[in-house]
Amino acid sequence: MHLLECAFNVYNVICAKISKCVKIVSFQIIILCQYRDTSKQQEIEQRRQRDGLPTAGSGVTAVPALQLQLRNSMHSLSLWQNLEAVKDSGLLKTLEAKEIILQEAMFELVTSEASYYKSLELLETHFLRNPVLVNTLSQSDMHFLFSNIEDIMKASERFLMDLEHRIEESILISDVCDIVYCHAVKHFQVFISYVINQAYQEKNYRRILQENTLFRENISILENQPKVKGLSFTSFLILPFQRITRLKLLVQNILKKVEENSKREKTAILAHQELERIVKECNEGVRKMSRTEELISIEKTLEFKSKSVPVISHSRWLLKKGEVQQMSGPKSTRTMRSRKLYHPIYLFLFNNLLLITKRSSSGEKYQVLDSCSRSMLRTEDLEDQGQMLACVFVLKLLENQEDREVSYMLKTESISEKMRWIYALTPNRRTRFLSTSTHQPDSPQVQCIQSYSSQEPDELSVEMADVLHILECTDDGWMLGERLHDGERGWFPIRVVERIMNAEVRAQNLKECQRIQQVQEGAQGARAASRGRRPAKTRNGNA
Repeated sequence: MHLLECAFNVYNVICAKISKCVKIVSFQIIILCQYRDTSKQQEIEQRRQRDGLPTAGSGVTAVPALQLQLRNSMHSLSLWQNLEAVKDSGLLKTLEAKEIILQEAMFELVTSEASYYKSLELLETHFLRNPVLVNTLSQSDMHFLFSNIEDIMKASERFLMDLEHRIEESILISDVCDIVYCHAVKHFQVFISYVINQAYQEKNYRRILQENTLFRENISILENQPKVKGLSFTSFLILPFQRITRLKLLVQNILKKVEENSKREKTAILAHQELERIVKECNEGVRKMSRTEELISIEKTLEFKSKSVPVISHSRWLLKKGEVQQMSGPKSTRTMRSRKLYHPIYLFLFNNLLLITKRSSSGEKYQVLDSCSRSMLRTEDLEDQGQMLACVFVLKLLENQEDREVSYMLKTESISEKMRWIYALTPNRRTRFLSTSTHQPDSPQVQCIQSYSSQEPDELSVEMADVLHILECTDDGWMLGERLHDGERGWFPIRVVERIMNAEVRAQNLKECQRIQQVQEGAQGARAASRGRRPAKTRNGNA
């Protein structure tokens, strides 16, 4: 599952002012307790209206007024259209509704960047530069904890200054994605180093807490001071991790709203592609490190009965693990009720390998009973053969470690767990509903109304207002979905989403998704063609 999407949890509540915008406006920036934007809630409310469902407030209209009272605050988040300078200018009377929505989307990127930078400043002054903390740490431990955060701060400060200057130029914001693209290319590489180092950061933080009593006491004192609003030290350390992914989503939101074939669309595409590259490199770096560590940890617990299988490989990672019940003996109605029929086994499913094991009495070791390449697995659901087999499925190994075909009848604790195992073991199995790639305009869709962080490798982290295609759903409260904007798949609880009932809304969601994909593919093709037309260089470097 997409790892970055797991880091979207909480943000701070801190007031700040953008002093450089005094010529135009004076507004307060509030950092949300949960790192979500008011536009996300508005998207949900507008979709509910079109579905004919009750909304959270009675005054929601089609006009882009994103008014929402902030939690734990007496203030409200300032919007572009609510600024006195904008009201006095008369622009709201002349601009089309689409342009006002676009202005809000660009303004949101600027204000959220200011909020993020203010939090970085608090990380610096309250923790990084605080003698109470610094004097308790060695130079190496300081580096382990803070990594290249100073480079992050410099990059963010330059970025925010350019965004502020753009707002100073005119009340009507011309563009922000051109600035995003420029900084992403020149300065945002520092995010990749920071994010990849976070695995070591977290591990060393736990070590320092255990070994350094004075540090542990001082960090507790600093975390309890009012200015941090009850947030932990680690919540500040993950700010860059959160921001670079959030920035991509903000640009994507702008891309949805810009006019087609316009200059602003081109800059939005460029910015989104560059941020996508950075996020992808962050993901790959983090994933590679965590996967290798996980494989090493698993291999230490395995005991091979006969033929040993090398587990650690750069091209291998864990997809799912867990205990299921193997059913053995005659399958009569009477024996099916007997506990003697069931024997626990533990499955380790990797992207290219399945290990069938038996847990030791101590629970720390696993004896490998059988293994098979994932491509040689087949499953059969026995749900239609009676209620007694509702949680039972057959797993076939077409060629196991002894080059034989064998079958296992397995039982899970729930129907959803059975379905999750079936789709993990045999990913090419046809789902109940068609994928996004089939471009069916009336495929069932849901919208996320409550963020959810994945708990298992086969789950998908979702954020408020995410739109997903439904691929499968179970009667005990789980869905397999495919997110429209990035194609990521995974399971999530039904309680965090709502069905999109309006056919026009579903068609519009799919159209926006396809539009973004098409313009990105077109831009990539143009760049590839441009590279192909470059004159070849001779040995002395001349064309």
